[in-house]
Amino acid sequence: MTVHKPWQGVVVAIPTPFRDDLSVDFDRLQEHVRWLAEEGCHGVTPCGSLGEYQSLTDAERADVVRAAVEAAPEGCAVVPGVGGYGSRQSRRWAEQARDAGADAVLALPPNAYVARESDVVAHYREVAAVGLPVVAYNNPFDTRVDLTPELLATIAETDGVVAVKEFSQDVRRVHRIRDLAPHLDVLAGADDVLLELVVCGATGWIAGLPNALPRVSVRLFELCRARDLDGALPLYAELHPIFGWDSKPEFVQAIKVAMESAGRYGGPCRPPRGALTPAAREQVRRDMERAMKADADA
Repeated sequence: MTVHKPWQGVVVAIPTPFRDDLSVDFDRLQEHVRWLAEEGCHGVTPCGSLGEYQSLTDAERADVVRAAVEAAPEGCAVVPGVGGYGSRQSRRWAEQARDAGADAVLALPPNAYVARESDVVAHYREVAAVGLPVVAYNNPFDTRVDLTPELLATIAETDGVVAVKEFSQDVRRVHRIRDLAPHLDVLAGADDVLLELVVCGATGWIAGLPNALPRVSVRLFELCRARDLDGALPLYAELHPIFGWDSKPEFVQAIKVAMESAGRYGGPCRPPRGALTPAAREQVRRDMERAMKADADA
């Protein structure tokens, strides 16, 4: 019997749509979740880094999760981000996700300071105690905590820790993680290393640019998963420039501009995230034109 693993496949980290007055547009959020599911994506992650969770009030953050769960059709997983400065905060957000009906959670390590390894392990035990499957999120650039393969192997001894979103951008790590923690799923965490990680065994992709181009992104993921390099490599080459924005500090703004280029609503970001420079905005548009042509030709 096949066991359903909601963290696998293409799980799109969704942005939070803000109106011009910077209030949350819940109608647009729910429409976007439904559209991504219709386009073939396997799930969504609200309140992740792309969702600007740190700029949401507690009430807004809880409402975003509830709205995503409410909008997700059957078969579309909801895996909210539960990042917080401490373990109590992350556990509280995991409890809120569980109570809202989410399928799993995406958990950063504690990010208020450079945590010791023992503190990181204790943090994940606290989050996992809530009872939802936990996807660890390795983003050493933002958190200053690197979930190395060796540390992940210890974290993965905790029941309920099922996967890691790998954003170190070091594609060699997938092999070491699989050696040390073979039961832990590795998920591509940066769009521009998708092919390298999935061909080498990553079972999912917590993705950014599929917010703008979901159908062709899912097609690329499936080609990579099937190890069909004749089909995957040319498509990946055309999409790679726009995928590269997912690894830049201004990734939120860039993905919202990419969505607008594809005819979707991107909207503003909350301060301190300002608009892209005119040059950067124009480059995103050029990269999107190339990607949309590849989409049309696929």
